[in-house]
Amino acid sequence: MLGWFRALMPREERFFGLFARHAQTLTAGSEALRGVLQGGESIPHYCRIIVEREQEADDITREVMEAVRRTFITPFDRSDIQGLISSMDDAIDQMHKTGKTITLFELKSFEPPMREMGDIIVEAAKLIGEAIPLLSGVGRHAGRLTEIAEAVLRIEDRADQIHERGRKELFLAHRGGGDALAYMVGNEVYEHLEKVMDRFEDVANKISAIVIEHV
Repeated sequence: MLGWFRALMPREERFFGLFARHAQTLTAGSEALRGVLQGGESIPHYCRIIVEREQEADDITREVMEAVRRTFITPFDRSDIQGLISSMDDAIDQMHKTGKTITLFELKSFEPPMREMGDIIVEAAKLIGEAIPLLSGVGRHAGRLTEIAEAVLRIEDRADQIHERGRKELFLAHRGGGDALAYMVGNEVYEHLEKVMDRFEDVANKISAIVIEHV
């Protein structure tokens, strides 16, 4: 009886709007991170944008979590909603941590592999930004959602390769009496950038799980 009653009730659709808003913070944050990695005097400006987008994302995440508690019928399983928004929030949080590290060590220039990682982070963010609105019609868009998730995973593989190449180049540049501090700081930046892509991989996996459950 309860199942029949729930089937007649309209689903709460505002989740999709909140997801889309959060995806926009990911795109804006990733573009600002890429701006940071270009170096120069504009670094503080782009770091401030990341902070602002991270704060906006936190507000949206809290709103989603509150809506999950208050909504009788949700478009997806509650754990799927919470997992998706949490993984998205982790991505912007990691961008924020990257910016904080760069600010802490007053970095002004970045190695080419770091800039490459900035480019593909933007690429991943835009793919997620395309995928999120499609979730409102997951059955109709299952094929494209699967393609996007797989594309993000391929990008994450590329990020791993760039990460390893960049760390190797960093080591070779500073071994044998080089600047040990510069090596340590550069290595930390690489680790943060890799974690940003890892978080996007998590988002892609959450999307894939939702597709599998609803198709």
